[in-house]
Amino acid sequence: MKIAVLGTGSVGPALAAAFARLGHDVAIGTRDPQATLARTEPGATGGPPFTQWHAAHQEIAVRTFADAAAASELVVNATNGAASLAALAEAGAENLAGKIVVDVSNAIDFSQGFPPSLNPVNTDSIGEQIQRAYPEARVVKTLNTMANSVMVDPRHVAGGDHTVFVSGNDSGAKAAVTDILTALGHTDVLDLGDITTARGVEMILPLWLRIWGALGTADFNFKVAR
Repeated sequence: MKIAVLGTGSVGPALAAAFARLGHDVAIGTRDPQATLARTEPGATGGPPFTQWHAAHQEIAVRTFADAAAASELVVNATNGAASLAALAEAGAENLAGKIVVDVSNAIDFSQGFPPSLNPVNTDSIGEQIQRAYPEARVVKTLNTMANSVMVDPRHVAGGDHTVFVSGNDSGAKAAVTDILTALGHTDVLDLGDITTARGVEMILPLWLRIWGALGTADFNFKVAR
């Protein structure tokens, strides 16, 4: 597939590289490609500078949000949740219409310091906001409950014996995303239902942060035993 990954933090490049390894035609979307390609500072979570990352992944194009989305069959929103709607607006409704939009963002609000709160929460979610803003897109929420290292290599935690969730209104879109998750190595994909169930998976994040603090590592995930 032709996949656009929007976002150049730690999650976007990790997913883009993983999709490219699976044989997909991948582009990363960013607001300013030239500025992104010139970035030499380390990533916020300690990853390599984008310049260094791209030198090792030159097969992955770096384009504007709009150009990346226009040339894609599937769009992944890997931007910061607080900026997701703005990023998708730059991508353009016409470039999202009819396409699967995979939302892996989290609604983290650091305005009051750490630990962060969530906004939206309880009665809404980023996944729902994206679906409302782009009704012709086929939004699927997934992968937001784990670190990017686990997203792209689930087997290195408990041999892959853990759960990834999907939420969305379109069963065909969820089936296509499930195929991609399986190709990444995820073996337990749990369909929670329509896009309103994204509220639950987004609300997992505060617990995830506390577990990270307790374990001192992000190499973990949740398992639904049944």
